[in-house]
Amino acid sequence: MKAIVHEGKKGMQGLSLKDFQEPEAGSGMVKIKLMTAGLNRRDLMVLNRHKEDQPPLIIGSDGAGIVIQTGDGVTNVAAGEEIIINPGLGWEKNTDAPPSGFEIVGLPGHGTFAEYITLPAENVEKKPAHLNWEEAGVLSLAALTAYRVLFTRAKVKEGDTVLIPGIGSGVGTFLLKFAKAAGARTIVTSRSQDKQKKAMEFGADLAISTTSDWNEELKDETVDIVIESIGRATFEKSLQIVRKGGTVATFGATTDDIVEIDIRHFFYGQLNLLGSTMGSTEEFKEMLDFIERHNIKPVLDSVFELDEFEIAFDKLKNSENLGKIAFRVSE
Repeated sequence: MKAIVHEGKKGMQGLSLKDFQEPEAGSGMVKIKLMTAGLNRRDLMVLNRHKEDQPPLIIGSDGAGIVIQTGDGVTNVAAGEEIIINPGLGWEKNTDAPPSGFEIVGLPGHGTFAEYITLPAENVEKKPAHLNWEEAGVLSLAALTAYRVLFTRAKVKEGDTVLIPGIGSGVGTFLLKFAKAAGARTIVTSRSQDKQKKAMEFGADLAISTTSDWNEELKDETVDIVIESIGRATFEKSLQIVRKGGTVATFGATTDDIVEIDIRHFFYGQLNLLGSTMGSTEEFKEMLDFIERHNIKPVLDSVFELDEFEIAFDKLKNSENLGKIAFRVSE
């Protein structure tokens, strides 16, 4: 089978499209013919986390396809069913944090940028009927991350004002759609005027520049929740703009991981600071129900063939996308 494989060198230099052994479904597993797969920033990090002396690795966490084989003991899904992959391995119930042993598809095990994959049967769910293959293939990781950080962690409610710095990411666009569906007012930021404009078309109530003076731009707003994913470049601005008693929840850092904060402002302001990552199987099912009830679809930026992986990765690395990037794996 064809697969995007990382081996031998760090970063993009170790990435290639090559023939790889096709997997078979063992006990409790399902074999999936992938139709589409989704590219995430995690895949960029995997290129450096997967070491040169480790065995070749098929990367990729998101995907959707058709079950073609089931192993012994599998009862929740049958061959021929159209499914979407839950990339979180070993986190069943909605708990305060992932359990020991929690992993994500695509490292350390093989991922979705291939024609076939085998996974535990509990990691597949029925493909939402309102999504086409490209939309289903890019959904899971970003949508689950957005769902947990917004609902489980930040506990958004109708009437809240939510600020989303850096609207270009897949998670950011899901945050916008989820918050609007929950009845919140949404403010987004971007360095790109084009992304600001498009975010307004997707339902944002206000869009401002990431590099502007937020206190001046938002002097007439009361920000209840900030969902942070940029890190050092915006973190202190996020803490300064959220209302007293408000919440800053973070799930990532596209700039430096290490941040400095005004701790006196933090404790006098009675602020809440929350971390979040991915989500449980329980939340994954809740998220799928939520998007079906509200007819939510991913913002799809572009679709590439597997042999165009270099273009796709460069586009994501340079933050040129608004929404998700997909790979078309099968016709």
